Amino acid sequence: MTPISRSGVGRRGIATLICGALAAGGLAAAGVTALEPGAASASSHREAPLISGQPQYDNTDLYAFVSPDKPDTTTIIANFVPFEEPAGGPNFYTFAEDAQYDLHVDNNGDAQSELIFRYTFKTHVKNKNTFLYNTGPVDSLEDPDLNVTQTYDIDLIKLHKQKLVAKTRIADNVPVAPSNVGKASMPDYGKLRDEAVYKLAGGATTFAGQADDPFFADLRVFDLLYGGNLSEVGNDTLKGYNVNSLALQVPNDLIRESSYQPVVGIWGTVQRKDARGHWSQVSRLGNPLVNEVVNPQKDKDKFNASSPYDDAQFLNVTNPELPKLIEAIYKIKAPSEPRNDLVDVFLKGVKGLNQPPHVRPAEELRLNTSIKPSAGPKRLGVLDGDNAGFPNGRRLTDDVIDEALQVAEGELVGSKNDLGDGVDENDQKFGHSFPYLAQPTSGSRGPLAKGTGNNVRNQLGDGLQVAGAGANTTLIATSAAGGVAGALLIGTALMWWRRRTRYRAY
Repeated sequence: MTPISRSGVGRRGIATLICGALAAGGLAAAGVTALEPGAASASSHREAPLISGQPQYDNTDLYAFVSPDKPDTTTIIANFVPFEEPAGGPNFYTFAEDAQYDLHVDNNGDAQSELIFRYTFKTHVKNKNTFLYNTGPVDSLEDPDLNVTQTYDIDLIKLHKQKLVAKTRIADNVPVAPSNVGKASMPDYGKLRDEAVYKLAGGATTFAGQADDPFFADLRVFDLLYGGNLSEVGNDTLKGYNVNSLALQVPNDLIRESSYQPVVGIWGTVQRKDARGHWSQVSRLGNPLVNEVVNPQKDKDKFNASSPYDDAQFLNVTNPELPKLIEAIYKIKAPSEPRNDLVDVFLKGVKGLNQPPHVRPAEELRLNTSIKPSAGPKRLGVLDGDNAGFPNGRRLTDDVIDEALQVAEGELVGSKNDLGDGVDENDQKFGHSFPYLAQPTSGSRGPLAKGTGNNVRNQLGDGLQVAGAGANTTLIATSAAGGVAGALLIGTALMWWRRRTRYRAY
């Protein structure tokens, strides 16, 4: 494995990094084999049929905001693997090795990528003769007890009119922060998180690893809009779940066209390699909720295999379904159509705020990088007079469910309303510095067993006995009734004594 500098990009220089922009770009150019995705399908929290069965490739949410503590930079965050149960071992959560995770930047409004940041991953296993993710307490990312690890590379791809201009390796074998197995396995997870934050040449910083899912919402909206009588609101159904996150912080001057044209369009895609070695795009995400509640079933998979340049074929936001459903169930009159206000929010950007000149309508998360971060961010963003929030980019604290519901019901065309799901903030606080995400929920969450040590053993009726204290320890299980129920040899599983002289119940 290539050595990595804490403040660099491994052994490889990136003199060509300062090529006018830096961040994330679009689909590969037709005719450029290395970049071109084939026809495929599927993205977000289970928003399309095919991607719902491919969680490693499922982009659940995308965020882009001017960094609050470094306003000369922009932070982009893309999350994957929805609904990670923290205790989901023994095979915990990894990024796919047969995938290209791309962050895209359109910096001139033409619905095409000028830049792509491409993340690719490798998995490393130290001891393949154990079922364990870690064979002892993990104190660092280089700890020999961290049995399953991942590293990643980042390639910066520069395009012009979808033609390849340059491809540069800007990060090499950077370590991924592991899944948070539990307190016994990872007693100081914050240290592991910090070690996974890497500074790159050119003023960029990267992170990849597990995090608390920052999206807060009551997803019971799909039960006929909160039970048909608003009896199902106010419960953050994503509380306690984790995701795998990519975070990239880049100088504003490197991602925007110029200080005179500071608006960028950002989206993420994932390409997956098939058995023949061909790449197919299976995930795409820009604005939140578009593929969930705007696109009909017939278009969901097609959308996830498509490019923003071709969005005119199916993104008909002028005739949305959601307001009609709300009117049918709750008798709240739907705004008059055509909904040109939604065209601005979802396809063009709001004029005078984050709409680039000569914009081609396309589904991208548009951010005006010249707007400074708010000292006191408001959860409703632009709707509440905070122009640094959604739909001008998306911050971690933006309440996009309430904002989307209110905009869908005509907030921008005079139909004032206070619709929402009753969940106004994430259950965990976000950080004040990059990568800003809350640490992942530990696998050892929840109430502890009553009593500890011998008290637990006594409650089991001496059903758990440890014989010996060496590397080949045998764990003998007997029934609480006193009869021998069987014996299980798990010598390799009890390797905790390699680094601890006392037994640690796990």
